[in-house]
Amino acid sequence: MTNTERERADAHLEKALEETGARDPRQFYRDRLRELRERDKGAYEKGVRYFEETLVPAVASGRVEPLGAWTEYGRHLAELTAPGRTVAVDPTGRSRPYEPPPTPDGLVLHLPHAGGGWALVVGLPPRLSEAQRATYDWLVAGRQRLQGGGDEGP
Repeated sequence: MTNTERERADAHLEKALEETGARDPRQFYRDRLRELRERDKGAYEKGVRYFEETLVPAVASGRVEPLGAWTEYGRHLAELTAPGRTVAVDPTGRSRPYEPPPTPDGLVLHLPHAGGGWALVVGLPPRLSEAQRATYDWLVAGRQRLQGGGDEGP
């Protein structure tokens, strides 16, 4: 990965974010990488390798849709963190197995197989519906009481 490639990839992502109003996933993926670095050096290195050798070159080339590629990176990081399955939650609260590409209004969560772990956020819509907010509060944040309407951000 070169600096020019990274700049092109960033430009493609920025353009897609601006055009769609989607949330920028980079910060919560950075947080996931930090967690991996502290817990499992090998998994961290796999996450960095995927970023450098797969994600950035693909997005920089323009041959993939940037938001879909970033969602796949998020799935990869989630799987490195805790093996499990990824689901998409629509605005009505219905979940289904996640299939690329992500929908603009879908909440994408990774559900670890091992008991006791919270769901990991892979993708967030620009605004959570009330049903998605309840799902987020329960599965990700571990809250058992509703926190309010869907306009609030996580």
